[in-house]
Amino acid sequence: MAVKVPKGGKEAGVLMRCDQCSMSLPGGCTFRGICGKDPDLNSLQEALIYGIKGTAAYYYHAYELGYKDDEIGFFLSKALYSTLTNVNFDKNRFLELILENGRIHLKAMELLDKAYTETYGNPEPVKVPTGTDEGHGILVTGHTYRALYELLKQIREMGLEDQIRVYTHSEMLPAHSYPEFRKFKSLYGNWGGSWVYQRKEFTEFPGAILGTSNCVQQPPKSYADRMFTTDIAGLEGVPHLENDYEPLIKRALETPKMEKRDDGYIVTGFHHTNVLPLMDKLIELINEGKIRHVFVIGGCDVPNPKMSYYEKLTAMVPEDAIILSAACGKFRYNRRDYGEIEGIPRFMDFGQCNNVYSIIQIAGALAKELDVGLNELPVSIVLSWMEQKAIGILYSLLYLGIKGIYIGPKAPEFFTPNIFETLRKKFDLRLISEPEEDLKRMLNSTTAVSEDSPLLD
Repeated sequence: MAVKVPKGGKEAGVLMRCDQCSMSLPGGCTFRGICGKDPDLNSLQEALIYGIKGTAAYYYHAYELGYKDDEIGFFLSKALYSTLTNVNFDKNRFLELILENGRIHLKAMELLDKAYTETYGNPEPVKVPTGTDEGHGILVTGHTYRALYELLKQIREMGLEDQIRVYTHSEMLPAHSYPEFRKFKSLYGNWGGSWVYQRKEFTEFPGAILGTSNCVQQPPKSYADRMFTTDIAGLEGVPHLENDYEPLIKRALETPKMEKRDDGYIVTGFHHTNVLPLMDKLIELINEGKIRHVFVIGGCDVPNPKMSYYEKLTAMVPEDAIILSAACGKFRYNRRDYGEIEGIPRFMDFGQCNNVYSIIQIAGALAKELDVGLNELPVSIVLSWMEQKAIGILYSLLYLGIKGIYIGPKAPEFFTPNIFETLRKKFDLRLISEPEEDLKRMLNSTTAVSEDSPLLD
């Protein structure tokens, strides 16, 4: 899939900061590097680095469960090597590397999905309580299922399953949908929403807290003495645990017991293994006009006022449309009752950001099975991004040849105007505007898939 960067003139006000070699000027090279690098090349190198950071996160979680892939490891080395000083000045080759990053990122998501399903079982839709149960509490945040599993196992081994209740937070919510986790009596429900509100929600949580990965924030005094980290996560002044969670468990036993309190539930656990069997029914409803449109709305939560766009958009989606979602942005709109269309849920939460892999599998099945042309798929993709894993997912979608994607709450700052315009033209990449205007446009248009898209293989 060829993408070419046009040769642009000197763009006023477009600067960079590169200080990675000893030739750099004091404070770093800003308009043009001593080596010859310009802002567009610097932008592409940063874009590649941020993408492989996201890929590295998924590969790390798969690797720690014993799942490895030499091609992923080699690409991470190759991509980093390409950004060294005086290695590659070819902008078009960097665009090719970014799309290759998309392919490798997709492969990392597939590997991680395999690691999770073979270790913990295939996810199943489940109602997760959002209230509390009687007992001392431990709250687990982040993404690392292995840490949660080892904690639950240690609580059982210490004979404390009747005394301690474990709650998930943010991206740990989908753990409840895996059969192996549901075997633990101490795992109860979910506390709070996305990482954005953690300082408030952790302050209100009376028990001990464990951070396992991003997104953790430096804790205030209100809960610093109840906070622990493990695995890849780390906080200054906070005890770090490796494989032995006894200090965390003992601290939880020192905290006040929580009372029984009902507060509804959240449904999670959709996965391609439990949605693909519904494909015939889904295709039937689409062909009959009972499902007019499929919206993929998901991604990171961000402390940005423009995130209200996603709350409004999901509330405005018509009743003859369904929403597929994943990642922590969904906590802004996943408590609503969206209902069903002849047994098909109108809102499906597929879990963590890496579970976009499941949504891609479903999109691929739709592209193959629907009796419409490739440019007539009744699908709209609306993403929110905060960090590098979401950027890797965007690259995967571009690698798959999907056009007309909406992104927000803002364009990546690491793209120069010239590079962003190149991607916009090639992939019809769109920034979110107003939900009312965008919704009209989405319902009156379709998502295009390039003819050489791997989705159609």
